[in-house]
Amino acid sequence: MSTGRTLLQVNGATKRFGGLVAVSGMTFDVKEHEVMGIIGPNGSGKTTMMNLISGELRVTSGSIAMQGRQLSQLPAHKVSRLGVARTFQLVRILPGLSVIENVIAGGAFGHSRRWGDDALHFAQTLLDRLGLADHMYQPVGALTYIDQKRLELARALASEPQVLLLDEWLAGLNPTELQIGIDLISDLRKEGRTIILVEHVMDAIRSLCDRCVVMNSGKKIAEGKPSEVLSDPEVIRAYLGDE
Repeated sequence: MSTGRTLLQVNGATKRFGGLVAVSGMTFDVKEHEVMGIIGPNGSGKTTMMNLISGELRVTSGSIAMQGRQLSQLPAHKVSRLGVARTFQLVRILPGLSVIENVIAGGAFGHSRRWGDDALHFAQTLLDRLGLADHMYQPVGALTYIDQKRLELARALASEPQVLLLDEWLAGLNPTELQIGIDLISDLRKEGRTIILVEHVMDAIRSLCDRCVVMNSGKKIAEGKPSEVLSDPEVIRAYLGDE
């Protein structure tokens, strides 16, 4: 649960692509040790918001700051150095490296900057914890889909981030895998990690998130506890439309 100390501040963040406004005036805070959900129908701007936080995209206007330090105009590698790590909607792993080399890369080039034996031992610990101990030295092409997702999560965790961004990490999993995935994220929550979670799986939102921001057409339409926002008439209209 949150300590009450604000870790990340999004203030009026807007992203335009020519005449298209993908994110419009988004404002919210994320507190330390909090799991914040960003939800909304397809095309509402959720992934663009994650890209703005991670530095993959830069805001057109507004600001994003972590502990008072501006992230808004920094490239992704510098945002990573400052303590933001992420997974992607479509899994991104390094195909030319083995499983353990992918995780070592996360430690070497992320926030923690581990090297040598320290990086190796830390990667081994993470892979064991995430159920990939038997695959450490395999090529990534030998992994199943859920194991590729686990690997991407392990690589993100290897940088010991202050804020972990999970962009539809549960997407594409079968029911058994889905429960495994929810349990993994639940364990991270119990550790007190600060997580921003974009997700369509409402059971995961209800069980994992302390608060949610709901987006529609690039704008925030609701914010609060999952039970509150999911019963909000405007949120229901955004998902289901008018009668």
